[in-house]
Amino acid sequence: MLLADVVATSLAVAATRSRTAKTAALAELLAGLDDPDDVVTVTAYLAGALRQRRTGLGWRSLGDLPPPADEASLTVSEVHAAFEAMSTFSGAGSQAARAAAVSALFARATADEQAWLRSIVTGEVRQGALDSLVQEALAVAGGVPATSVRRAAMMAGSTVDVAVAALTGGEQALAAFVLQVGRPVLPMLASSAGSVAEAMAKAGGGTVAIDTKLDGVRIQVHRRDDEVLVVTRSLDDVTSRHPEVVEAALALPRSEVVLDGEVLALGPDGRPRPFQETASRAASAAGVELTPAFFDVLHLDGRDLVDSPTHERLEVLASLVRPEHLVPRLLTDDAAEAEEFTARVLELGHEGVVVKSLSAPYAAGRRGATWVKVKPVHTLDLVVLAVERGSGRRSEWLSNIHLGARDPRSGELVMLGKTFKGMTDEVLRWQTERFRELETSDDGYVVTVRPEQVVEIAFDGVQRSTRYPGGVALRFARVVGYRDDKSAADADTLDTVRSYLPGVTDPG
Repeated sequence: MLLADVVATSLAVAATRSRTAKTAALAELLAGLDDPDDVVTVTAYLAGALRQRRTGLGWRSLGDLPPPADEASLTVSEVHAAFEAMSTFSGAGSQAARAAAVSALFARATADEQAWLRSIVTGEVRQGALDSLVQEALAVAGGVPATSVRRAAMMAGSTVDVAVAALTGGEQALAAFVLQVGRPVLPMLASSAGSVAEAMAKAGGGTVAIDTKLDGVRIQVHRRDDEVLVVTRSLDDVTSRHPEVVEAALALPRSEVVLDGEVLALGPDGRPRPFQETASRAASAAGVELTPAFFDVLHLDGRDLVDSPTHERLEVLASLVRPEHLVPRLLTDDAAEAEEFTARVLELGHEGVVVKSLSAPYAAGRRGATWVKVKPVHTLDLVVLAVERGSGRRSEWLSNIHLGARDPRSGELVMLGKTFKGMTDEVLRWQTERFRELETSDDGYVVTVRPEQVVEIAFDGVQRSTRYPGGVALRFARVVGYRDDKSAADADTLDTVRSYLPGVTDPG
């Protein structure tokens, strides 16, 4: 398949706000593929990512490109092979070799293809086609239920890994993807609510589990006999960085288990330390001690539990894990009791609660109503779009950050406001260095950056605004901390921001 066909589809998807139209365009392209390797590559490209985790390329690497080609000739397989070669370059002479490879590839690309290639290298394919939409398109193209694609992707840990099965093998091929101890699965995620009572109703009412929402780093732990694997929410292997987690897993009285949980740094009083300490320690094997806290179990000694209702999984978890390694929780149908529990959680310094239906299975994919997070101390994970030069005592630093959230209909990041509140001198020094690394332009005052850095923002409320394109603005926004454990795709959407408007319970 020609790269031009992928680029044309990407542009068409970006041009419409209709989810149905986006799905149809993606499905049409996917249905026309016959080479299995092209299926894998195109699926990754349609979701806005290269198949290679690292290529050594960035904006500066793409600053001086050759003139574009007049006619499209590049195939998808040739593009993949070129990036695969670049990902292997290392050592002396690698920079020159990579530059030559970039020049050779881009010289064969048309103007539209060059622009698209640049955007996928830098993670800026803004077409509104996220992973969940590609899953729906695979289902349409393959004539299989979307639920089957989502489940297979969860078990495989990747939509790309199930694309060929979805298009050629039908439901039987998708059903072959089952949980395997040692192979990470996509994590289940939570939707949001503005209050505990609202979350309990959203989760279906009746008795629910109220889990403490820890301000830690999400982990998934696999153990088979003496082998332990620890991965992040993005399924990166971080086993070597978490000896405490490995020790806790090996201490379990079973030989085969898969657990879902978090790690966080706790002070001598048992209260959580600042998230930056947890994040810093999670990036290496040295520093403050991290404590694992588990809230779900997906497998135990040959028995898969993902389809079991939550109440059964919690019973198994409680019988398996020591109390000090369990996320504190309450089972109740009483809203007042739930509010009291939430108040105690907040007093202990945690960020909120997650309300969970006791009848629901464990399912990754689109955020549903069976897990609902409530963060009474309102915070959002937003993307930094730009940063302004400081003034006065901050004149040596980059200070005021521009905040954005992704509109799920257009796929575009829209600005919500600015803030320089909550920044210590240490944060200012760090972000000055960080945003210079992400810089794409500098007009002497505003430095525009690649939209990759996620920041946690606390705020007092959301108000309607004609000043910003999203139609809303944050009130009294201040920086809680930068979230290096999250990508821009994990940040909150514009719909989530709008849900905090007074009187809004079901954002469009």
